[in-house]
Amino acid sequence: LLTLALGTLTRTTAQAPAPGPAGPTNITAVLTKAGQFTTLIRLLETTQVGDQINTQLNNSNQGLTIFAPTDNAFSNLKPGMLNSLTDQQKVQLVQFHILPNFLSLSQFQTASNPLRTQAGDSNNGEFPLNVTTSGNQVNITTGVVNTTVSNSIYSDGQLAVYQVDQVLLPLEFFQSSAPAPAPVGGKHKKKGAKVADAPDDDSDDSGNASGAGELIVDQFGYKMVGFSAVVGVAFFMLW
Repeated sequence: LLTLALGTLTRTTAQAPAPGPAGPTNITAVLTKAGQFTTLIRLLETTQVGDQINTQLNNSNQGLTIFAPTDNAFSNLKPGMLNSLTDQQKVQLVQFHILPNFLSLSQFQTASNPLRTQAGDSNNGEFPLNVTTSGNQVNITTGVVNTTVSNSIYSDGQLAVYQVDQVLLPLEFFQSSAPAPAPVGGKHKKKGAKVADAPDDDSDDSGNASGAGELIVDQFGYKMVGFSAVVGVAFFMLW
């Protein structure tokens, strides 16, 4: 009887299916399980950045680090701000929360600033993201927002997700565009200046001299009046 029981147990064990491989990493599933990230999940879906994250994680060995703002963080934004963003800006906003490499909490201590995000090159001043550490605390600054990593949500050696209590707003969204150069206008005439009339063909030499004297006075000031008078008297005496 004992032999029969052992044989049955052996056959049952052999027929049991082996545990299946772990399912593919899904950022939406990670955030849903953690809770309080409804707004971020919606942005990941509408911008399709979530699909890009999942594809990258499951088809390459490249790691990612994600800063995940809570629903309260989004609710603390200026009313209507999200709706005022263009579709491209919404994509950039989500990508600004993603680092293209895996960083554990301890690795932030040796990270080089500014950190490069998926939103763009941080060296040109458009999407700067800087971190400093104090013990186990990680401080983040964007030039607009200062916050800290408040919790580690998920980490598997390839994907790290950290909770932040403020939305990381990139400086690019608040850069004021340079004013357009003023149109180049024509030269303004000097106030009070007069333009001498062109002399008639039958004007005598004295008329020409008088006109020239007026023009000189208008261009160089009243100091030339006396000089013009002296020249006129001298010319008359010599004549």
